Amino acid sequence: MSTSDRRDDGSLCTEETAPTLACRGVRGATTVDGDTRDEILTATRQLLALMIRRNDIKPADVGSIIFTVTKDLTAEFPALAARQLGWIDVPLLCSYEVSVPGSLPRCIRILIHWNTTKSQREIQHTYMRQATILRPDLTKYPPVDFDELESWIRQQMGEAP
Repeated sequence: MSTSDRRDDGSLCTEETAPTLACRGVRGATTVDGDTRDEILTATRQLLALMIRRNDIKPADVGSIIFTVTKDLTAEFPALAARQLGWIDVPLLCSYEVSVPGSLPRCIRILIHWNTTKSQREIQHTYMRQATILRPDLTKYPPVDFDELESWIRQQMGEAP
């Protein structure tokens, strides 16, 4: 038996107890105040960065990402934010969210299709800004240090800290 046959806690990992790799959906949403390229990219980078960091997502484990925007956002493709973070090989798709009367305006949503051994219950979905009203049950997490987050984003973009 090798050390790879043991879990972190020292217990034996058998075929019956080995984690199963599955494709999981990781959801997130945010909003912007205005329809500008800079606002869309900044908000999308922040949301995507939090989703990545909260779930420890690596680009090599991602099957694809779908980005949707409400029809009042036309200044930029939100998928560009993933490219700016260095996610060059991940398939990305942008689309419009269904327009339902009374729905949240200026909203950007992300769905990551992620291959992981985590269970559905372990996935941490992320809702920011005004989008927290979409899933208040999933927004009980510590406050975000946006200065630290922006520093991490700049690192991913290859910029000096």
